[in-house]
Amino acid sequence: MPHHYLYLVRHGEQQHAEHGLPDGPLSPRGRRQAQLLAERLGGVPFDAAWHSPLQRAADTAAIIAERMPAITSEPSALLFDCIPSGPSPETPEAFDAFFGSVTEEEIEAGSAQMEDAVAEFLKPARGERHELLITHNFIIGWFVREVLGAPDWRWMSIPQANCGLTILQQKPGRPWTLLTHNDLSHLPVELRTGMAEPLPA
Repeated sequence: MPHHYLYLVRHGEQQHAEHGLPDGPLSPRGRRQAQLLAERLGGVPFDAAWHSPLQRAADTAAIIAERMPAITSEPSALLFDCIPSGPSPETPEAFDAFFGSVTEEEIEAGSAQMEDAVAEFLKPARGERHELLITHNFIIGWFVREVLGAPDWRWMSIPQANCGLTILQQKPGRPWTLLTHNDLSHLPVELRTGMAEPLPA
């Protein structure tokens, strides 16, 4: 039975991310994260790959392509970093401060983008397919939330570390399944970055 696999990867650690820069190249640690991820994915027979147009995602894609020359990753605006949805009555008050700094225009644009992204990347495929998406924390959280059928606001509670690996699977005629989320087994503890809380060893 042919399966459709979607490999979701957050970009490597960005250089000077702690200073609040909106985008930039990978840090040396981020480059190493991407190299180890490429080694982890080396045996996967990818049919297609896409990445966010932002530099930190494009750099991650380029490093993976160096180790896996059969992959040609293409930029996709559907994977751009965005705010997937706004607050709802069910959204916990703990997130009020976050949404206080987000505009209605950003929410509307993000919602439209993710509606198109879900339609494009979670559509049924013919035959066996392995596809790689190199994108951002919020985008991966939205895809996982979509597959699990969770409320819209739950994307905020599904974090992804730098170069963590999430895999979705769809069998013919069945809904998508979450196989693994934020797998970091390819990264040593000192390279596990990008989470608000310290990661366990």
